[in-house]
Amino acid sequence: MIALIKSLATTRAGYGLTILRVLVGITFAAHGSQKLFGWFGGYGLAGVAQWMESIGLAPGYLMALLAGSAEFFGGLALIIGLLVRPAAAVLTFTLVVAIFSVHIGNGFFMSNNGYEFALALMAATLALLVDGAGRLSLDKRIAG
Repeated sequence: MIALIKSLATTRAGYGLTILRVLVGITFAAHGSQKLFGWFGGYGLAGVAQWMESIGLAPGYLMALLAGSAEFFGGLALIIGLLVRPAAAVLTFTLVVAIFSVHIGNGFFMSNNGYEFALALMAATLALLVDGAGRLSLDKRIAG
């Protein structure tokens, strides 16, 4: 079990990925808080659930809870640098679902609700998945 935890927490990355991790984590936590709590102008679980049902992601309440939780708690994990690889894996999956269920039909550019922004976030989560949390992280401390 200790070997598994060390392999998840090991990081080869330096300070650059730490900066990326924190800023992307803030972005995800803010988006997740919109879905879960209605903060920052979001619709909260009820509104997001209704919208998810309308685009065919059912049951809407469960899908809203899963997406909001992945973004909010995954974002917090990225911010503090704890269990970054598992959080990045969940966030990558969430972004793939968002791209193919919401954005792909609108083209690339964000101005048309395309997948540009989600793809950029996915690039960041994939980098974190590959290289880990970076120097200034709880994962680095745990790995020794």
